[in-house]
Amino acid sequence: MNAPAASIGHESHGHHGPVLQYQPGLPLSRGKLIMWLFLSTEIMFFAALLGSYVVLRFGAAVWPKPHHVHLSEPIGAFNTFVLICSSVTVVLALEAARANKRSLAKSWMLLTLILGSLFLGVKAYEYSSKFDHGIYPWAPRGRIYERPDLYYGSAVRARLSDPAILAKIKELDGRPENELSDAELTGRRRLKQVKDMVNNPDQQAFDLAVVADQIMPLPGEGSDSHDHGGGLNDTFAWLQLPAVIPGGNMWASTYFFLTGFHAVHVIVGLIVFSILLLYELGPAAAGMIENAGLYWHFVDLVWIFLFPLLYLF
Repeated sequence: MNAPAASIGHESHGHHGPVLQYQPGLPLSRGKLIMWLFLSTEIMFFAALLGSYVVLRFGAAVWPKPHHVHLSEPIGAFNTFVLICSSVTVVLALEAARANKRSLAKSWMLLTLILGSLFLGVKAYEYSSKFDHGIYPWAPRGRIYERPDLYYGSAVRARLSDPAILAKIKELDGRPENELSDAELTGRRRLKQVKDMVNNPDQQAFDLAVVADQIMPLPGEGSDSHDHGGGLNDTFAWLQLPAVIPGGNMWASTYFFLTGFHAVHVIVGLIVFSILLLYELGPAAAGMIENAGLYWHFVDLVWIFLFPLLYLF
């Protein structure tokens, strides 16, 4: 009994025990740690932006509805679906790389790149729709006024006095009725009415409200956001007359800033995916794909917050 005990005691004090290895770092790679630190700063930044938007949105005396500023909820929902699908495909690319299915991983990565590009294409289409109606993020290019006041009437009068517009109006008046469509015939009469109203020295505030409604009537609830009631700006695209959208300028500033900054992050992600396509996407590249995927999931999450805030409320 004593001999084995001594043997055990001897072994316990010898040099044949388990060898412990000290790990000085965290149980994750340095690349992932840096990515999480970067994302933490991005989370704080976007949280501040979204919080500022909520304060402006619900603290404003008047704020345009989505259909007033020509936002299409179905288009926004489709873009959200596209971005969510791209998050799925980047996860599939990671799993394929870990399984050493290199060609499959590249296919999923290429699909992620295509879906992200589609998202940007849809967003560019939405931007063009805003620009067509004079909704810009800055005042010099924007043609939006908050109310139909004297400043608005002066802007309409100045636009109608432009030599190029006067030449177009003269050409329109000179065309016979059988060469004009029904919308153009009606638009020509309404344009004459607008000219008489803005040039009337005894104009009243109600007259300018009528002018604003003739130029670009605000669509009602439930109507197609791209159907603007046949306003003069839609009938004659060359007119580009100032329009009235209460709260429109503040909305445009916040909309273009939030979505534009998000689009910059999408572009950065697409550049990263393009670079990854140059590599052999096997197990050795799984870490890079995972870090890119973490960034892309963050971009997706930000849009999931932006979509209801901008399109549904």
